[in-house]
Amino acid sequence: VGAVMYYMNWRLGIIVICTLPVVVFATKIFQRFMKRAFEEVRNEVAALNSFVQERVTGMKILQLFTRERIEYKNFKAINERHKKAWLKTVWYNSIFFPVAEFLSSITLGLVVWIGGINVVFGEVATVGDLTAFIMMIPMMFRPLNQIANKFNTLQMGMVAADRVFGVLDTESHIDDHGTRIAGHFKGQVRFNDIHFSYVKGEEVLKGLSLEINAGETVAIVGSTGAGKSTLINILNRFYATDSGEITIDGTNIEAFTLDSLRKQIAVVLQEVFLFADTILNNITLNDPEINEEQVIEAAKKIGVHEFIMRLPNGYHYNVKERGVMLSSGQRQLISFLRAYVTDPSILILDEATSSVDSHSEQLIQEATDTITKGRTSIIIAHRLATVKKADKIIVLDNGLIVEQGTHKQLLRKKDGYYKNLYEVQFLQEEVA
Repeated sequence: VGAVMYYMNWRLGIIVICTLPVVVFATKIFQRFMKRAFEEVRNEVAALNSFVQERVTGMKILQLFTRERIEYKNFKAINERHKKAWLKTVWYNSIFFPVAEFLSSITLGLVVWIGGINVVFGEVATVGDLTAFIMMIPMMFRPLNQIANKFNTLQMGMVAADRVFGVLDTESHIDDHGTRIAGHFKGQVRFNDIHFSYVKGEEVLKGLSLEINAGETVAIVGSTGAGKSTLINILNRFYATDSGEITIDGTNIEAFTLDSLRKQIAVVLQEVFLFADTILNNITLNDPEINEEQVIEAAKKIGVHEFIMRLPNGYHYNVKERGVMLSSGQRQLISFLRAYVTDPSILILDEATSSVDSHSEQLIQEATDTITKGRTSIIIAHRLATVKKADKIIVLDNGLIVEQGTHKQLLRKKDGYYKNLYEVQFLQEEVA
């Protein structure tokens, strides 16, 4: 449009073109401020969403401790910051668009004034030129206004995209450079002089060495913070060790691809996570290699089938978000079946019975005896009743192995760490 106007009447065209740098400059300034404003909006939206999600999840705790009024005030404060951030974007818009309209009007006024004088005195401009300029000036400025208007939506999307790509571009601290595909292991596991720390300078494992024979059931006990769960995390390669080597059947676990390694290690955690889906899908996790018949057969072997069939629709019962329709014991049994149905080479029970009732614990104990037979199994437990049958018990304290042996061997140690733990838990029961 500017080129056409310049071609029609270069004197009037120069007037129009000279205003463009001012408009472009104003647009650049506007974009800079709007980007900052939308970044603030996205931060406040993230804070608001996080606050609501946490409070909805922990609603029972808030109600038990009568924190509703306090949390409502906190919500209002966060929401107020969110509102102010949005109002800031509205304020910037309310400044820019009048400025753009003002520049457009000034340009149009200058053209009418100068062009009108030329027409009156019969100089270079004609009535046709002036009419054409009056029609084309809005046509030239309208796209700039539309671009600025669309920029709001674009900028909000770009800020959100920056956050998404910030997550996607985060490099994993675990190098998945392994090339070997892990098949079914015999199950010999060795930890050789393992040093590990979550925070540099604060070692959790301090030169730990441990050998677990194929098919052996090993229990790991110790006080909170001794390093029990850390062993499981580094075996699954959720964290990399500071030094030392972990091998399975004589091969360093770093030589295997992460996917194939983790497929051979099944873990039952203390805190069970269930998706808002059917029991069957929560067990198979939509693995096409596991069908319903296999799940039912596995459930019968470990004594879980009857409990599931008592639920409406059986294996197709929808457990809702986080399994709220089930008791903690029932959720743990489903998690147990989820691990077993994959037929893992190595089975890990991480405090798997610490939050279940006596009946569920009995079912799990019976199931444990079934699925650990002939399979390398690692049992982490605070409740020592669950480890009596283990082939070997490892006692950890402050990142080191302080004792190891069978249940009977450890009880014979005078003033032994395990013996003291056992007596604290069972002395009153045995006296009774």
